[in-house]
Amino acid sequence: METAQSQVQAAPAACTSFARFVLCGGGVGITAGFAVAALASWMPWALANALITVVSTLLATELHARFTFGAGGRATWRQHAQSAGSAAAAYAVTCAAMLVLQQLVAAPGAVLEQVVYLSASALAGVARFAVLRLVVFARNRAQAAPAVRTARTVHATVAPAASPARRAVLSYAA
Repeated sequence: METAQSQVQAAPAACTSFARFVLCGGGVGITAGFAVAALASWMPWALANALITVVSTLLATELHARFTFGAGGRATWRQHAQSAGSAAAAYAVTCAAMLVLQQLVAAPGAVLEQVVYLSASALAGVARFAVLRLVVFARNRAQAAPAVRTARTVHATVAPAASPARRAVLSYAA
């Protein structure tokens, strides 16, 4: 029978987590970029980006919980909610980048749009990694870490010895 400590996965190192984050998040991000471009031909770009952001955030949060940060299982609703905050910021960054592109270039081509979108997504992704590692999935690492006991100095107060008369009173009262 396994102990509780052996069932909990150790959190991967920061470099390993970042490599996994790039693999999972980057894969989802690239796929999302193409999906946004495809949906934008049927609906306004901002709406397409919002829909794809929601779906890709749910998928990426699950991948990050299971694989990137070593949480050892599915993401909780709390982790999804916290992750959604960083995704909302990423959505704002990508929208702002695309609005700036539209202001600077009258008719940008699909390749330029993809470059701008993916560059903005990458910038937002680095900030998102920090938030996910340090906030969203930080509790799992704290729970997985074995408890460390430290020595504490205990100061005891010693009562002075009772006088013979006081000892006599105490023994009589007992």
